Amino acid sequence: MPRRLLAQTLLAAAGSAALGLLAPAAHAQTPYPSKPITLIVGAAPGGTTDIAARLLAEPLGKALGQTVVVDNRAGASGALAAVAVKRAEPDGYTLLMQYSGYHVITPHIQKSAQWDLKDLRPVANVLSAPQLIVVREGLPVKTTAELIAYAKKNPGKLSFASSGNGSLQHVTGVMLEQQAGIEMVHVPYKGTGPALQDLLGGQVDLTFGTPPPFMPFIASGKVRALAVTGLERLSSLPNVPTAAQAGLPDLDAGSWFAVFAPSKTPPAVVDRLTSEIARLMATPAFKQKAAELGATADYMDPKKLDAHSAAEFQRWGKVITSAKIQAD
Repeated sequence: MPRRLLAQTLLAAAGSAALGLLAPAAHAQTPYPSKPITLIVGAAPGGTTDIAARLLAEPLGKALGQTVVVDNRAGASGALAAVAVKRAEPDGYTLLMQYSGYHVITPHIQKSAQWDLKDLRPVANVLSAPQLIVVREGLPVKTTAELIAYAKKNPGKLSFASSGNGSLQHVTGVMLEQQAGIEMVHVPYKGTGPALQDLLGGQVDLTFGTPPPFMPFIASGKVRALAVTGLERLSSLPNVPTAAQAGLPDLDAGSWFAVFAPSKTPPAVVDRLTSEIARLMATPAFKQKAAELGATADYMDPKKLDAHSAAEFQRWGKVITSAKIQAD
């Protein structure tokens, strides 16, 4: 082969090799995010977890320059969604909008749930809200005291709905039974949405839950809120007393809704998500929307959320053990 042709051949080979080396580096430097993000929700549409996800998805998508798609995967008290995120590629494109009841209660009662707190990396807390005690329109009670009196007069007749066996609503119902000395029938559903539909239809007598999905029906008179399981009354429901004011000082059962990622998600990706969520949550528009739903825009960074999760896990674990609540 002529020397000139040989030189050209060697240069071409060297150039191809160089491009081959550069290609992975260029791929690794692709800015996040470069494609749509899936935000998995472990509950059916219509509940507060779903509402929180949709409240966050649109503005977060705009901030990141990519669509954030909400994917509802109800079932097994949030375990289906948690396991899906645990097993997802830890690249920031699969996230979980987690409901505190599922996060700190499900691992206690479902020993075969195939996930626990260490499988999920905290990103940011988004909303916090107390629960409400809500009764159907035709139930002949207008206060918590009347509800308790009715239950005592009719033991085992009242039915209460929850978003699933072992859910926060279920545990709250058990706490009410213990503290008030009453008996009720527990009816579990796959999410707050289906439970609310049967409450509206009169198939169940009462339920517990965070305000967002109930607010329009409380306003229209289709259901009645008897008490708020928090330390203060809600500005959006000023006439509804706290549980303490209603005679149940130990019925403290608030909820929070946070974003988590697979445990091995890179810190840089988590930092990007956290900073964008913090920025949009600080806006008056986001705070106002949360307040209108009866919730609070309650930002927690990963470190604070991790500590809060651990403390709540211990607190609710004691309640579950004392009540001997088990999975189906």
